[in-house]
Amino acid sequence: MREILITNDDSYTSKGIKVIIKLLAEYGNVTVVAPKEPQSGKSVAVTLNAPLRFNLHETYTHTNGNKVTIYTLTGTPSDCVKMAMNDLFVNDLPDLLVSGINHGSNASSGALYSGTLGAAIEGTLYNIPSIGVSVDDHSADADFSAVETILPKILDNYFKTKLDKGVYLNINFPKCSPEAIKGVKIARQGKGRWTKEFERRIDPHGKPYYWMSGEFINTDTETTDADHILLENKYVTIVPHKIDTTDYNSVKLLESNWIL
Repeated sequence: MREILITNDDSYTSKGIKVIIKLLAEYGNVTVVAPKEPQSGKSVAVTLNAPLRFNLHETYTHTNGNKVTIYTLTGTPSDCVKMAMNDLFVNDLPDLLVSGINHGSNASSGALYSGTLGAAIEGTLYNIPSIGVSVDDHSADADFSAVETILPKILDNYFKTKLDKGVYLNINFPKCSPEAIKGVKIARQGKGRWTKEFERRIDPHGKPYYWMSGEFINTDTETTDADHILLENKYVTIVPHKIDTTDYNSVKLLESNWIL
C-alpha cells in the first residue's frame, strides 16, 4: 500500500487540494499536512520567529477503503513537509509527495517563487519522490477536470520511472477543458520576468501604500519548448527540476580562468 503525502500553498480549504486528495486516494493512503492560511509566493521559506500550531482536522475512509488524514499547520508549505517528516513519517518515508493543485500557473520564473514547488523541493531534500501540480487559473472555483483526466496517466508513468535523486517535477495544466488540451509535453523552464510589479495607492490619511501586481514579460522569444509558451498553446507541461543548482559549465570556466 502506497503512503502519499499531500500539501499545498493555497491552504487546506482550497478546491485544488480537495480535488487532489480525492484523486490520490485511489493510489494509497493519504496524509495531508497543509497550511491553515494561504502561503503563496513563499518558495522554500520556513518559519523561524513564531511558534507553529499543528492540529488534526479530519480523518475518513475513502470509498475504496484507503485512509485519508488531514492536518493543518500555521506555517509555510516547507514547514508542512518538515512537520510531516518530523512528527508523522519518523521511521518510513512517504512513497510520494504531491504539492497542489495550485490555483495559478507555476511555469517559467514563477517556479522560483512558488510555495507549491517549495514544498516539492523540501520533499526532494528528504529523498521523497515529489511533484508540484498547478493549473493556470487563479479563481477559487477553478476547473480541475483536465487534471482529473490527465494526471492519472502521468502518475502511471511516474510510478514506473525511477528518477535520479534530487529531481522533482513541475507539472502545469492550461486553463481549458480536457477536450481542448493538445497533449502533454516534457518541457524546460521558460525565461521571463515581471515588470510594473507594484501598484501605488493612497490611504485615507494621504500616505502611499503598495499592492503587488505586475505584468509578465516573455523573454523566450525564439523558442517553442519553454513551459509557459507550451502552456499558452494548451499543452500540459512537465519540467524536471534539480535541487543542485550549480552551473557546472561555469565551474569549469572559473577553474580554468581565475587566478586565486
